Order: sequence, then C-alpha cells, then structure tokens
Amino acid sequence: QVHLMESGGNSVEAGGSLRLSCADSGYSYASVCMAWFRQAPGKEREAVAVIYTGDDSTHYADSVQGRFIISHEKAKNRQYLQMNSLKPEDTAMYYCAADELLLQRRCLEMAIADFDYWGQGTQVTVSS
Repeated sequence: QVHLMESGGNSVEAGGSLRLSCADSGYSYASVCMAWFRQAPGKEREAVAVIYTGDDSTHYADSVQGRFIISHEKAKNRQYLQMNSLKPEDTAMYYCAADELLLQRRCLEMAIADFDYWGQGTQVTVSS
C-alpha cells in the first residue's frame, strides 16, 4: 500500500518561495507517476506539476510554468515541489498524488482521475 504525507506548507508574502515535500513509501514498481495538485476554496482541484520517475520527464500547468519545479529523490523516498515567485492566486491546499500503473505519456497528462494515491494536503497561503 502506498502512503503519502505532505509537509512544508506555510504563509508567505507574494514573491516569496516555499518547498513542499511529500514522503512516499510502499511502491511496488520501479517507475511511478508522481504529481502535485492544489485546491483553492470554492474551486475544483487542479493539476500543478507531474514527474514520471522512469525518465524524470515532467510537465507543468501553464499557471506555474517557469516558477515551480517538481523533483523526486528516490533514496529519501520523497518528492518535492519548489515554488518560487509565489502569487496570491497560488493560495490553496496542496496535495501530492501518485500512481504506479500510468505510463509516461498518460502520466504527463495529469488527469486527476488517474491517480490512486493521495496525501492529506498542506496549506499554502500567499499574501499580497
């Protein structure tokens, strides 16, 4: 059973940076699709970034492209989301997610329904 737990959420001013971390464990497959999603109050959960660990290919939502970086450190069983140049519209609950059965092409589509495993979320608040 895969377990995910996020940390690193905080309140920051616009223009600041945060690094979210997701501790992961229980994978049975060597290549895994890992992602970050977010959900703001009153809005639907949306994809932020994804990484396919088989070849470290990544994909980002247009809204965070160039500001956020997703990465994975297999030795520490962690995935990260480095968030730079934060904006008030980045305020949301951030969730890490994973799925072991997605191949690279499908993984990079970041379809929320494809992910079987989810963390509990960590809150990011960006003030103007």
